[in-house]
Amino acid sequence: MNRRHDIDALRALAFGLVIVYHVAMYYVADWHWHLKSPHAAEWLQMPMRALNLWRMDLVFLISGLALGFLQRGQGRLALLRSRSWRLLLPLAFGMAVIVPFQAYTQAVANGSIAPGFGAFLLRYATGGPWPTGAFDGSDFGVTWNHLWYLPYLWLYTSVLVLLLPVLQSAAGQRLRRAFAGLRGAALLVLPALPLMAWSLTLWPHFPPTLDLIGDGWLHAVYFTLFLYGWWIGTDEGWWAAAARLRWPALSAALVLLTVYLGLRAFPPELAATRQVLRLVADAYLWTGLLAILGWGHVKLNRPWRWLPWARESVYPWYVLHQTVIIVAIWWLAPLQLGPAVEPVLLVLLTVLACWALTAIVRRTAWLRPLFGLARGPDAAKLRPPARFPHPSPDRRACR
Repeated sequence: MNRRHDIDALRALAFGLVIVYHVAMYYVADWHWHLKSPHAAEWLQMPMRALNLWRMDLVFLISGLALGFLQRGQGRLALLRSRSWRLLLPLAFGMAVIVPFQAYTQAVANGSIAPGFGAFLLRYATGGPWPTGAFDGSDFGVTWNHLWYLPYLWLYTSVLVLLLPVLQSAAGQRLRRAFAGLRGAALLVLPALPLMAWSLTLWPHFPPTLDLIGDGWLHAVYFTLFLYGWWIGTDEGWWAAAARLRWPALSAALVLLTVYLGLRAFPPELAATRQVLRLVADAYLWTGLLAILGWGHVKLNRPWRWLPWARESVYPWYVLHQTVIIVAIWWLAPLQLGPAVEPVLLVLLTVLACWALTAIVRRTAWLRPLFGLARGPDAAKLRPPARFPHPSPDRRACR
């Protein structure tokens, strides 16, 4: 049995993209974020859109893959209990300790509160109240900001675990085999159809909120991709097909992205244009994900030296990174270093601070569970690895 290094690598790279995206959010013009740079640039909107249409979808698909690996050898209740502990404890800790500085800086920057982090923390601990729009989530008194992924993943994990008797029934297995058996044009097109169905039925009524409650469209999309990941697992035939389609999928994604960006030139108030734009985005989303999975399987499925470190570090980096970015902005902005030097220093400071803080977390037994890691420093070695059968002669064709 060989470890699926490509899935480990894609997970680390996907979360790395999240960090890059959040650094760029400080500089992209006309997009809401907690703080905005005086050097905000409109040209950033195009690459940010290209990334934004699939970045979190990839994360949820990989999360579904990971659940399939973790599920092996565990009962339903044990699996749900372990995942709840690994997701909800870091969420609670993050909302209490990591996230508040983000809310504080946003509220100070927009004039909702007076400076004074100590006074803010006392008020935050009691749930406010806050002036309207003081910070993202201020209507609820507290906020999870970038940690919204954790409750969403916990919800999808819980739903899938509860549905396991249905998914593992004869009908459920037939559906899984049908999806895993898609090949050629069918694999390029059919998985996008449910995403398009959600856009036609839910998207007009449920704009993204990230508040868990009113996010019907995003829940449908993210859970569908989460289920796709759980279905494909380490199915050798599916991954070989994805690898063979890596060039067609990449070409289709680039064409669809070009069409999408071109359609954005039309007046946004036209409902028909908005709906077509959304459907093109769904097709781009799926072909883009398929291209990433296919190319990743071909190019990344090897024992990279950095993978053991990345497997344990990616969760703490995720929890820490946005607050680290905000702290770095808070320190760098008064220096007025300009639109070239400042972004470079911001990225460097974010990377160095996340690396240093994660090194402390990994070596401190009581901190590890607060950042989603198993208790002992060597506990990662005991996790069920993502494994793949030894290559058959058919796999050589996709290399």
